[in-house]
Amino acid sequence: MMNNFKELVEKAQQLGPARVVVIEAHNPEVLESLKDAEPLGLAKPTLVGDPAKIERVAKEVGYRVRPETLVQTAGEDESIRVSIDLIREGKADLLMKGKVTTAEMVRGVLDKERGLRTGRLLSQVVLYQIPRFSRFLIITDSGINIAPTLEQKADICRNAIDVAHAIGIPEPNVVLLTALEFVNPAMPATVDAAALAQMNRRGQITGAYLEGPLAMDVPFSRFAAERKSIQSPVVENTDILIAPDIEAANILGRAAVYFAGAETGGMVVGTKTPLILLSRAEPAQVKINSIAVALLVMNHQRQSVAAKSAAA
Repeated sequence: MMNNFKELVEKAQQLGPARVVVIEAHNPEVLESLKDAEPLGLAKPTLVGDPAKIERVAKEVGYRVRPETLVQTAGEDESIRVSIDLIREGKADLLMKGKVTTAEMVRGVLDKERGLRTGRLLSQVVLYQIPRFSRFLIITDSGINIAPTLEQKADICRNAIDVAHAIGIPEPNVVLLTALEFVNPAMPATVDAAALAQMNRRGQITGAYLEGPLAMDVPFSRFAAERKSIQSPVVENTDILIAPDIEAANILGRAAVYFAGAETGGMVVGTKTPLILLSRAEPAQVKINSIAVALLVMNHQRQSVAAKSAAA
């Protein structure tokens, strides 16, 4: 099990470099991340879009573009289509968002005929390395699903569990966050949490232990758990936090960064290969972490597919 990003990046270096295809690659933040990731042996890029724009932006950030890495397209729609085709044809491993809207990228990925669907919901999974904790904390979903249904939350759980497995946590403890520990019909999140925990007990969500509904204090304070008469293996031993909606997940994640000094790295999963979406506000190390995490998840996905094929 990897407990910090240093170990995670080192493990990814052993597996890399990943062939990363960038949609509309004239994005300074993305090219800066590749400038750092390539020397580390994490990424081997294919830059899709307008070569003149890409080379101009690359010059601005000090990134050297090799002509053989460029794939010329006539605009955003063609860039999305060509990039996804490279993944489908086995000519690239990971898909990275460049100067393209997330909505258009996701629409292309979910195209029924030419996309990267797996039958599972897309969700953002982010790893947090918080100074006071000795291991990663995974938070989801802060970037894709606004108000997920019970069925969607089940897939959000499954996606996060798969990521935990990819970083070496064989049986992660998952907390279904709400405002309290009791089922209250007036608070639908508590009803969903109880249902998800029951689905886990009956084998509908596997590979982890789910507990909920739980308020935020119980997973991290044995004192709080004892005062509330809660006994659970997740107490002071939580790996994954499932937020009730996108707002809660987003606020929780940003609080971890700005109040607790967390270092992060994440991607969108639920497709045939992870999607790397980088924010302009993220420092260079977060971009490196995200590429490394995506590489590990991609490798885990391939191993799982190979194992299922061998067993069939």
